[in-house]
Amino acid sequence: MRSPPDLVRPAWLEWFRRHIWVLAFAAGALTITAMRCSGRLRHVPDPPAVMFTLPDYALVDHRGEPFTPQTLRGKVWIAGFVFTSCPSSCPAVTKAMGDLRERLDRYGVDVEMVTFTVDPEHDTPQVLADYFAAQGVDSDKWRFVTGDPQRVLRLVRHGFKLGVGEREADESGVAYDIAHSTKLALVDADGGVRGFYGITDEHGTDEIFERSQHVLAQLERGR
Repeated sequence: MRSPPDLVRPAWLEWFRRHIWVLAFAAGALTITAMRCSGRLRHVPDPPAVMFTLPDYALVDHRGEPFTPQTLRGKVWIAGFVFTSCPSSCPAVTKAMGDLRERLDRYGVDVEMVTFTVDPEHDTPQVLADYFAAQGVDSDKWRFVTGDPQRVLRLVRHGFKLGVGEREADESGVAYDIAHSTKLALVDADGGVRGFYGITDEHGTDEIFERSQHVLAQLERGR
């Protein structure tokens, strides 16, 4: 009995057999690219973990309204620290926060902002109101906060765990400076501090802008 003759595969079938893995890889890559472009597949980093939770406090904002943990309960917010007569770093902090506020509003990001004075003896609600008006930012989502000096400094030093120095007069003896942090703090809806972010590096406020949205998305998923 003769054995059957060998089957001869068409050239295109032989080429397909040899390149099937290349074709499969290319098809997968095209599918992933299409999903990314359509927004169906997007990598979103996990929100930063809670470092610690702020203690209780009772302060007042530039409108003369009470500012307590309940004021922004359920809201994600960003905190900064300045004093109105600051001759050094504070103008840069306030400008960065103003730019960030405009950016948050422009993209409809529901994140509040709070600026705490580190010179509560001088920065009364009226002084802060004048300072706020001078920034030219019309937003009800930005508060400037002061209060009893001991309470304010206790919150900054022991609540946010940031250093605040004593007043140091300049050579004239008229103006003074107060050493303090220029970082912005990201606070979640339960008063948990999620991180501190600089404003002076090459990325400016980009990182805290992005991170605040990650924390906000986590809040929305939990509702």
